[in-house]
Amino acid sequence: MAQVLEFKLPDLGEGLTEAEIVRWLVEVGDVVAVDQPVVEVETAKALVDVPCPYGGVVTARFGEEGTELPVGAPLITVAVGAPASGGSAEETGAKTEGSGDVTEGSGNVLVGYGTSEAPARRRRVRRPAAPMVANGRPAVPEPAEGPVPVISPLVRKLARENGLDLRELTGSGPEGLILRADVEYALRAATAQGRTASQPTAASALTSAPEPTPASTAPVAGGIRTPLKGIRGAVADKLSRSRREIPDATCWVDADATELMRARAAMNASGGPKISLIALLARICTAALARYPELNSTVDMAAREVVQFEHVHIGFAAQTERGLVVPVVRDAHARDAESLTAEFARLTEAARTGTLTPGELTGGTFTLNNYGVFGVDGSTPIINHPEAAMLGVGRIVPKPWVHDGELAVRQIVQLSLTFDHRVCDGGTAGGFLRYVADCVEQPAVLLRTL
Repeated sequence: MAQVLEFKLPDLGEGLTEAEIVRWLVEVGDVVAVDQPVVEVETAKALVDVPCPYGGVVTARFGEEGTELPVGAPLITVAVGAPASGGSAEETGAKTEGSGDVTEGSGNVLVGYGTSEAPARRRRVRRPAAPMVANGRPAVPEPAEGPVPVISPLVRKLARENGLDLRELTGSGPEGLILRADVEYALRAATAQGRTASQPTAASALTSAPEPTPASTAPVAGGIRTPLKGIRGAVADKLSRSRREIPDATCWVDADATELMRARAAMNASGGPKISLIALLARICTAALARYPELNSTVDMAAREVVQFEHVHIGFAAQTERGLVVPVVRDAHARDAESLTAEFARLTEAARTGTLTPGELTGGTFTLNNYGVFGVDGSTPIINHPEAAMLGVGRIVPKPWVHDGELAVRQIVQLSLTFDHRVCDGGTAGGFLRYVADCVEQPAVLLRTL
């Protein structure tokens, strides 16, 4: 006899208390195997595939795509112990003994943890006669959008909710990839053209009819409202907290990066993996933090203590279509330039594809922000709370510069350090920044720390 088990949204770690359903990976009536991912959710830190610890037939789903659920809320129910109508125990992919009952689940909450052996077969079998029901309501099948250059489920979801045909858009990403910005631009254009309320476009999803409010708080007519949730909400909360709690200050200096660029070119001409500029800058930061460890710290106001870290975990700002994320390179102080290059590349690609894990987005002790990729020279960034400092690097461009007593065209970069004034005074911050600039101007200075 089948037993119906309820699978709840698990604790995804790192203090997360809720997640948004991005995409269901199973339908009611599907047969699932132990540890098979059943739903893709977005937390405040990453996209996560959530596996079900039970094998059997999905009998219900809870929550539509776009719904936020708290940890512990029901996700799905699974009937274990009986194969789908007309199916065999082998087709279910579940473990059986004698009667065909499922004997165990994995207890997994995240892919890659718990069960060490996957079931022999993970074939999905659907019951044709089973009604497509979710939460007691007929499920509406997703309209076929055809082969369009879109890889983000969030972009597809935004377009689908607003009745936008992605096949009519020209993407601005690599090889015509349609980005979220392309969809939002199309929706704003549709709104500006005065679409009627009956047309399911931007006005139907990005704006909603507000409740009557006092004149002092009335929204601007025609404004587009974007909910601060998921990654954008988490970033908003963290930046607001940083501004409230951290008395920050910024100092900056121009540096001649000509010799650093020549050193990198020489490294890359010698064969082997190419060394990235950000890897060299990270190596310089770890050497500087060894001299000025006060900046590799955090402030514990409850204990009224400054806590210095023994390890250097460098975060770096990465702009993605889902918003700003800060992946963390663990133990950067123990890596050489080649290892740093490989890790920066791996985390950058994971950020772009939305596959960063919560653990790869937390635990940083210092942040490196290369805003030069946006074509700007300087910035006063907000510290990544609860860290104590962030080094900003502007674009490297040819400029007139006095070199060896003569005017010359050199590769100049502006470096800025934003720091928590509670952990050190300006002398320490200035010393750190000057050492970084010296290493940029004369890479041989690093030889002392190798």
